[in-house]
Amino acid sequence: MAKQQQRQIRLEQRGAMQQMQALEERSDEDLLRETRNRSVARAILGSRAAERYDGATARKYFQEAIAAARPQERPQIRRMAEASLALADRRSGDLRAAAARMGQEAPSRRQLFLLWLSGLLAPPRGSSGWIRARGVLLIILIVIAMLAIGTGIVALIALPFGGLATDATILLGLLVLIAALVGLVLYGRKRQRKAQAKRAEMTEQQRQPTNRAARRRG
Repeated sequence: MAKQQQRQIRLEQRGAMQQMQALEERSDEDLLRETRNRSVARAILGSRAAERYDGATARKYFQEAIAAARPQERPQIRRMAEASLALADRRSGDLRAAAARMGQEAPSRRQLFLLWLSGLLAPPRGSSGWIRARGVLLIILIVIAMLAIGTGIVALIALPFGGLATDATILLGLLVLIAALVGLVLYGRKRQRKAQAKRAEMTEQQRQPTNRAARRRG
């Protein structure tokens, strides 16, 4: 009897994963209107809010998902919520542990470092005034340091040609800084698109065995 119950729970959990994969392609508006699989739809909305670093909205959706879920679905949704909220709050250590509990590949050290750095520079909502002031101060210091580096590069390049005036050197250093920031933004967006394409490919690969099994049953 116990084995049959465990098998039934595993089948229901697998069905929940299939439902989640099917609903992931829907828009937020469609997910808000979803009633048949309300718990799965709310969990997806919570995950999307976490990707926007909106911790308050993510918590609200995950609370609704847990409330609407069946008892056997709740542990999986809780694990998903832990990972998503760690991302939303930029808690790199908790995100790594939550990903391990879900059986997923943990983020790389570089990704965790960038998440930790973003948490310092742009603290999540609800942070104390001191933490927010620290983030602003760090941003100012980073800009000053990058401007100094850009100005130094311009000064070194212009040195063989007799050098430049101080104001011209600072202005060109500012232009170098802007060009570097634009390049970083474009590079980051390119990597983000590649990651999204890879995630979509992995989701499609996970869905193919399910589709083949369904055709065989049919």
